[in-house]
Amino acid sequence: MRIAVTALGAALALLAVGACGSSSGGGSGSASSTLVVGEFNPFSGPDASFGPEMVGGCVPAVRLINASGGVLGHKLNCVQEDTRGDPADAVPAAQKMMATETSLIGVLGPSSDEALATAPLLSQGHVPMFVDTGQAAFDHTTDAYFWRITPADDVKGYALALWAHKAGYTRAAAVFGNDAGAQSDVPTLVRAFTRLGGTIVYNKPFALDQSSYRTEIENMLAAHPQVIFTEVDPQTGATFLSELQQLHGLIPVIGTEVTLQAPWLKAVTGAIGASAMARYFEGMQPYAPPSGPAWQAYNRSLLASGSQVPKPSQWSSDPYSMTYYDAVNVMALAMIAAKSTSPAVFNSDAMKVTEPGAGKTVVDTFAAGKAALQAGQQIQYVGAGGPIVFNRWHNSTGAFEAAKSVKGNLALVGSVSAAQIAAISR
Repeated sequence: MRIAVTALGAALALLAVGACGSSSGGGSGSASSTLVVGEFNPFSGPDASFGPEMVGGCVPAVRLINASGGVLGHKLNCVQEDTRGDPADAVPAAQKMMATETSLIGVLGPSSDEALATAPLLSQGHVPMFVDTGQAAFDHTTDAYFWRITPADDVKGYALALWAHKAGYTRAAAVFGNDAGAQSDVPTLVRAFTRLGGTIVYNKPFALDQSSYRTEIENMLAAHPQVIFTEVDPQTGATFLSELQQLHGLIPVIGTEVTLQAPWLKAVTGAIGASAMARYFEGMQPYAPPSGPAWQAYNRSLLASGSQVPKPSQWSSDPYSMTYYDAVNVMALAMIAAKSTSPAVFNSDAMKVTEPGAGKTVVDTFAAGKAALQAGQQIQYVGAGGPIVFNRWHNSTGAFEAAKSVKGNLALVGSVSAAQIAAISR
C-alpha cells in the first residue's frame, strides 16, 4: 500500500514541480557549465549496496568522457542522490534533485524500490532515466524517457528456474525479502519453475534484518526443499544461512545478482565459511563477460578511479556497473548526435546511437563514437555490457550467467541463453 500511496503523491506533486523539473531537465546551462548525471539509487537502507555499484559505472564513464574533451564543450559529473530504497524518501529526493541540479541531463536509476513512484515524476521533468528497476510493470511502457539496459525481473525469474531445472531440482523454497525489488522476482520464478515440472514448496516474504530466522527455517525445512532461491540483503542472508547451517546443515542456494555483489558475498562468507560458499552457493546475473575492448576501456578507467570509487576492483566484473557505465556513454553520444544537451532534444537519439544498421560504424568507447559522429558517420555503440538493442518499449535484455564464489573470486559455471528464456516465457 505504501508504494501505491506515494506513487499517487508523486503524480499529484507533478503540478508543483513541473516547472522546475522542466528547467533542470533542460540540462543545457551555460556554454561551459558542468552537466550532471544523477546517481538515483539507494545509498542507505537495506539496499545500500546498489549505490556504490552505480558509482562504479558512472565515475569511470565520466572520467573517460572528460578526458576526451567532454560533450559539446561541457564536462560531466556524477552526483549522488540517495533514495534510501523507499518511495516515501525517493519522491522528495527526486524533487530536490530536479530543482537544484540545473544542469541535470539524465539519471542512472531508479531501482525497483522506488521506480513506480518516481519514474512518472522524472518523465514529467523530461529527465532520461537509465533504470535498474526490474519490475514487469515497465515491460511495455510507453514512457519516452524510460530506458532499461538490464533485464527485467520477470526475465530474472525465468533464468533462476531454468538453472535449477538444469541441475535436476524439483522442490524449491523461495526466500525473498519483503521489499518491492526482491518480491518482483517471485511471480515469474514460480510460474517458470512450475512449467518445468517443479514445485515451490515454501514461499514466504522475509522481514529483513531480524536477529533470528529460526521459525522460518523450521517451517521451510518441514516442506523438504532441495534448493533455495533467494534475494535478501547481506545481513539477512548471513543470519538466515548461518542459522540454517547450525540447525540442519546447508542445502543448495541459487541467488539473484544481488547475492553476487561484494557486500553480500563478504557477509555470508564470513557467516558460513568459504568452503561452504563454494559448495552450496551459486548466483545468477546478466551475462556480461569481463573481456573485449569495451570492457578493457571500462576496467582501466575503473581501476584508475580509486579516489572516487572505494575498492574499485570489486566492480570489474559486475554487469550492473558495466551497464551504468554504458548508459552514461549512451547519453553522451546521444547529445553529440543531436547536437544538443537538452534531454527533450537528445533523448530519442539514445536509440539511434545503439541500434544496429547497415553502414553503421561500430564503436566501443565514447572517444571512438565522438570521433565517428563528428566525421558525419552513424554509429552503433557496443559497450562493456555488450550490444544494446532496445525494443519499442525501450527494453534491452540478453542471457544470464551462473557464478560461484571460490576463494574470494567469482568463477563462472554456466549460462542460460536468451533463446531458452524466450521459450519458457511464452
